[in-house]
Amino acid sequence: MLRGLSLIALSVVLNMAACAQTPTISNHSKISNNHADRVIILTDIEADPDDTQSLVRLLLYANQIDIEGLIATTSVHQKNRIAPETIQKVIHAYDQVHENLEKHETGYPTASALMELIKNGQPSYGMEAIGEGKDTEGSDWIIQALKKDDDRPLWISVWGGPNTLAQALLTIKSTHSAQETKRLVEKLRVYTISDQDDSAIWIRRNFPDLFYIVSPGGYSASTWGAINQTFERIENDTISNQWFADNIQQGHGPLGAIYPDVAYGVEGDTPAFLSLIPNGLNESEKPNWGGWGGRYELYRPKLADLDPNGFTGGVPVEEEPRPIWTNAIDKMALWEKPTHGRADVMTEEFVSGNRITLARWREEFQNDFAARMDWTTKSYDEANHPPVPVLSHPTQITAKSGDTITLDASSSTDPDGDSLSFVWFHYPEAGTFEGVIPVGTENLYTKHIQLPEVEKTETAHFILKVTDKGSPALTRYKRVIVTIEP
Repeated sequence: MLRGLSLIALSVVLNMAACAQTPTISNHSKISNNHADRVIILTDIEADPDDTQSLVRLLLYANQIDIEGLIATTSVHQKNRIAPETIQKVIHAYDQVHENLEKHETGYPTASALMELIKNGQPSYGMEAIGEGKDTEGSDWIIQALKKDDDRPLWISVWGGPNTLAQALLTIKSTHSAQETKRLVEKLRVYTISDQDDSAIWIRRNFPDLFYIVSPGGYSASTWGAINQTFERIENDTISNQWFADNIQQGHGPLGAIYPDVAYGVEGDTPAFLSLIPNGLNESEKPNWGGWGGRYELYRPKLADLDPNGFTGGVPVEEEPRPIWTNAIDKMALWEKPTHGRADVMTEEFVSGNRITLARWREEFQNDFAARMDWTTKSYDEANHPPVPVLSHPTQITAKSGDTITLDASSSTDPDGDSLSFVWFHYPEAGTFEGVIPVGTENLYTKHIQLPEVEKTETAHFILKVTDKGSPALTRYKRVIVTIEP
């Protein structure tokens, strides 16, 4: 043990300066523009109330995500109409709570600034809307955003059909050199909620190097569906109609009042931006690491695995032409909170599946949503704010096979002075080491963990969850990546 601890101490000294901690949000602060993810939203709003629901949630994080466009589009569920007026309606409600939001965290854009971001796509379906002379202010806006003097990637969060993106790509390819086209495409990151028109497969076929996250095929095989699915052994209260009525819709001002009831499935589009929220867990550029938006791996899925005969609204399911970031499987241990004794206990029972990659965080991101909705009406002292996890060592550590490492979050704080709970666990699927590394008593803020014996260099991800005891309880994270050398 002494050899292992001394190695880690040396590693901390050597790596402290090089290993930056995950940025955190505290009272009256904002993620720097150099850290916030840029995003343009494509939404078939009014095809289903869930786009309006997702937009309400998105605006509560508008000081942490750099929103650069809100483009009204079509989809297979709304082929001949776009509804920018509904985006305007939601922003009008946001305008009425903007001042109160700023009491909790600064940096929220004004409603007038957001109004300027509303653009129109073609009011027609899929590939019918793509071709020479079919550019729109929406497709032009995407190109303009890509050409900005900004080194950050540009996320396209697709809640409906992606044909406005397809038109932008077609225009870029036909009016720019191959080298410039490659440069612009390399800046794009796409997360689309299934394939909601026939331009999606066209994009992946014609732009094989484009970073693209999607669960293609039937919706029942999707990862995003976990946001509104009930599970037998996972908490379901926070997606109930009563929960939304109590925590979002009623008694929470004009932005809550505009949040519509569920018609088909609640907030099916929200996973397309959940991984952009800076919570200490999310790493948007690393879909295989897992986060609030789910976990995805880069491969070419088999057609049979895409539920090709399932519900797609009528979009044909085709053989995937190239590798994409798509469904991955997590095996998650179930946890107990005993009434006496240890506060959090990992059981020997497990649930698994691609939807578990998102569902495992659902109670935590729902509580976060509820807390931010409180910010629209409550004073700072009346509301809850997320804790601030602090590690006494870097987030990346190198150690030898069999060593014992020390993980320490004892300096973590809470802006409201709330009591804090700590949970550590190994996330096997996020690293290369396939076994489960026991962490012992999980709810200590300092952990001594013996690493396994390995025959080749492996990585292991350890996740820290720090949760306050405010109402609703809020969670923030730290991810420690340990490189284990033979």
